[in-house]
Amino acid sequence: MQISHKIVLTGAAMGAGALAMPAAAQTLDVTLTLPRLSVAEYHRPYVAIWLEKEGAPARTLSVLYDVDKRNNGGVKWLRDIRMWWRASGRSLTLPADGISGATRAPGTHKLSFTAGKGGMPALAPGKYTLVVEAARESGGREAVRVPLNVTAAGARGSASGQFELGAVSAVLSR
Repeated sequence: MQISHKIVLTGAAMGAGALAMPAAAQTLDVTLTLPRLSVAEYHRPYVAIWLEKEGAPARTLSVLYDVDKRNNGGVKWLRDIRMWWRASGRSLTLPADGISGATRAPGTHKLSFTAGKGGMPALAPGKYTLVVEAARESGGREAVRVPLNVTAAGARGSASGQFELGAVSAVLSR
């Protein structure tokens, strides 16, 4: 069921009301593909997703790992996501509310991040890089860098991995 509301402002109230309305929140939709690999021993990859901007600290958006291991045992393997670990992982206390999540099976997955929630900052216009890194036990490690040129209208970018990651795309909308 969808409910919609319409507010009609007239005269002087229109000017004041327009200023009081909050700006639309930014949403970053990330679509990533984890390929099905034909290997003797397959383990779901640990995946970290973060944003970089030159001159600013990296901002972790999501970390997908074995959150259900006894005594938080999945955390000790996160350092295998080496680029993320060096950029911001080692300073993060996990599990982190709104950031931590379970590993994902092979296939295409969509994750959405809203500015002000979890690790997603509001993005001012400029050049950013979305980085997705995957590491798999008894497997490889791979990072995909997606350049994002953020404008007032939003941003769009895509890139592709070769082994541990498939296509990665990002759309920032307001």
